[in-house]
Amino acid sequence: MGMTMTQKILAAHAGLESVEAGQLISASLDIVLGNDITTPVAVNEFKKAGFDGVFDKDRIAIVLDHFVPNKDIKAAEQSKQCREFACEHCVSHFYDVGKMGIEHALLPEQGVVTAGDCIIGADSHTCTYGALGAFSTGVGSTDMAAGMATGMAWFKVPAAIKFELKGKLNKNCSGKDVILTIIGKIGVDGALYKSMEFTGEGVASLSMDDRLCICNMAIEAGAKNGIFPVDGVTRAYLSGRTEREPREFSADPDAVYEQVIEIDLSRIVPTVSCPHLPENTKPASELSDIKIDQVVIGSCTNGRMEDMEAAYNILNGKKVADGVRCIIIPATMKIYRECIERGYITAFIDAGAVVSTPTCGPCLGGYMGILAEGERCIATTNRNFVGRMGHVKSEVYLASPATAASSALTGYITAPKEEKI
Repeated sequence: MGMTMTQKILAAHAGLESVEAGQLISASLDIVLGNDITTPVAVNEFKKAGFDGVFDKDRIAIVLDHFVPNKDIKAAEQSKQCREFACEHCVSHFYDVGKMGIEHALLPEQGVVTAGDCIIGADSHTCTYGALGAFSTGVGSTDMAAGMATGMAWFKVPAAIKFELKGKLNKNCSGKDVILTIIGKIGVDGALYKSMEFTGEGVASLSMDDRLCICNMAIEAGAKNGIFPVDGVTRAYLSGRTEREPREFSADPDAVYEQVIEIDLSRIVPTVSCPHLPENTKPASELSDIKIDQVVIGSCTNGRMEDMEAAYNILNGKKVADGVRCIIIPATMKIYRECIERGYITAFIDAGAVVSTPTCGPCLGGYMGILAEGERCIATTNRNFVGRMGHVKSEVYLASPATAASSALTGYITAPKEEKI
């Protein structure tokens, strides 16, 4: 019986010739990831278990990104605990203020993760790295602790759903519109503990930033992971970037999928996820009567360079609507610097937006954009649960950077202008 791409990666890391859906395995890890919220819990468990060393200082990544620069005493104490652990164990990939970035944008950018890897992270959006042709998934802090000590993790091998992509996106659409459309189609539990495997001739037209965005939100469909095949786009992105040699895996022709879903990219329109679940999707054009108070463009989903460029193309030379707070957060310091060099930051400020150093802050209702009762925000983040960005009676609408920026100019949810390819 043939294997999917995910199953091949897991088999290789388990030292087995083959695996099948539902099988329990123990697999070696290439990278173990934590952030400033989850790492302190993992460190406590690490010490409680009596571990005295990490399995490989070069294969652990700790990224301070949720509450940095620290917003309060508790955040400062959490960051301090991460710093002390990283120093004690000589963790190579430790990212603090000045070097920080939002973890799921930073690790691919820095070449810490690569094709063929098996990665766990104590953050649910660790599934992002499937865009590079890796198996990556979120785990709890206890599993992170065990992974840091042993370099191993156990998995139940997931079954898979194949998403056959065809055609090309129109120029007013992006990867965010693709994944919101898919989640709207299958629901937030439509891929529960499944591997979402994206294939087809349409894949070639998607940029790496599109793919990273799509895989990032696989968890919002309940998936164990999302993954793209390694192709020319992948190789070009990885070339000269990664610390380790990429390993390419591909699905067998007779791989077993529970379902095959065809997605015509050319038919996708700017899409918005309405409160309070990512599956509550509608075309942005149908929501023009929804007045907004805040716009957030950033996060591990949409804080990359193409996202900043999309926002710039819409905001440059224009003004954010009166009464709208527009917050723009480049996902890494490198992206922030490039925005400065391209003149984007000046354009954002002139438009009436504020620009922050990299942080997850507003996405999880942490800081840098908390909503009050009754307020509405359109955001390029990945979750819109009740109270996700502040008050339980606030509302979050998920959208692409182009839709969010267009909405900032009008004060209402607004689809970006249509451009046919």
